[in-house]
Amino acid sequence: MPTLYVTEPGARVEKEYGRLLVTDKDDFVRLAVPISQVSEVVLVGYAGVTTPAMLAMLDAGIGLTLVSRSGKLRGRLQAAEQRNLALRHKQYARSSDPKFCLEISRAIVQGKLKNNRTMMRRMLRQRRSRRSEQIQELGRLSIEKINRALSESERAEEMAALRGLEGVSSRAYFSVLRSIFRADLSFEKRTRRPPRDPANALLSLCYSMLTSAMFTACQVAGLDPYDGFYHADKYGRPALALDLVEEFRSIVADSIVMTVINNRILRPCDFEFGGMEAERGVYLSKQGLKEFLTEFNRRLNASVYHPLAGREMSYQKIFEVQARQLRKVIEGSLPRYTPFIGR
Repeated sequence: MPTLYVTEPGARVEKEYGRLLVTDKDDFVRLAVPISQVSEVVLVGYAGVTTPAMLAMLDAGIGLTLVSRSGKLRGRLQAAEQRNLALRHKQYARSSDPKFCLEISRAIVQGKLKNNRTMMRRMLRQRRSRRSEQIQELGRLSIEKINRALSESERAEEMAALRGLEGVSSRAYFSVLRSIFRADLSFEKRTRRPPRDPANALLSLCYSMLTSAMFTACQVAGLDPYDGFYHADKYGRPALALDLVEEFRSIVADSIVMTVINNRILRPCDFEFGGMEAERGVYLSKQGLKEFLTEFNRRLNASVYHPLAGREMSYQKIFEVQARQLRKVIEGSLPRYTPFIGR
C-alpha cells in the first residue's frame, strides 16, 4: 500500500505501536497497516489525523497530503529535509533563463500533444463500432490540428506562441474526449472551481491527485516543486509539478476518467451537489470516491514500458524517473529533456 487514502468524513488516522490505524467517527478501526508499508497518506475532505500519527509519519519520511472533495490541494506536511542548495540555486538560475525555459517548455508541450494524439487514436479505435462517422471525422480533423501544432512548435520562439499552440490542440482534443464519454456522464466544456458536472468533477479530481503525485516525485529528485519553467510562478502554485504533469494528463488522468465512466464503474448516482449556493458544484459521493481512488491507485501502480529506461515500471516510478532526468538537464549532465511518450 504505497499510498493510503482516507475518504470517510470524520475518519481519523491514528498511531498504535508500528502501525497506522484508520478509525471512523465511532472509534471503530477500519484499517490497520504497518507504517513501513506506507509511503504517502492522503486525507480527502473532512478526514483527520492525530498528532502522534503525524509525528510518526514525519519520522518515517511519509508525506501527508490534504485535498478537498473536489480535488483541490489544500496543503502538505513533510519532514524537514537536507536540501541540496547547489541544485536549488541552479534550478532558480535556469528558471530565470528565457532560452532554457523555452526549450524545456517546448519539450513539455510536444510531449503533451503527442500523448494527446496517442490517446485520441486509442479512443477512436475502441469506439469505432459504436460511434458515427461524424465522430471519426471529428477525430481525424483534431489529429490534423495536433500535427500542425507539433510542427509549428518546433519554430516557436516565444512562450506565448507555445501556450497558444497548446490551447488550440487541447480544445481539439477535448472535443473528441467529450464525444467519447458515455452520454449520461459527458460534458459540454471544462469547468473548474467548482466543477459543474460529473465528468468535470472527475477530471479536476484526477488532475489534482496526479499533481500531488508529481509534487512528491519532484521532492524525491531534490527539486523545488514550486519553481517551474512552463507554468508561470504564482504564490502557492506548484509550477514545476504542473510542468511535469502535462505529458501525463491524457494517458493517465483522462484514461482513468474514461475507464470509470465508460466501463460503468461510476454512475450518475455516485455524484451529488455540494458547496455554497453561489458556488454549487458536482462532487463524488463517499462510495463514488472510494471507487475512483481504487482505480487511480491501480493505474499509478500498473507496469508500463519506459523507452529510455528500457524496462517496465509503475507510473509512480516513471514520475520520479522524469523528475530525475529534468534534474540532470538542470545540472548540465544531459543536453535536453525527453518527455515520456505513451504507446
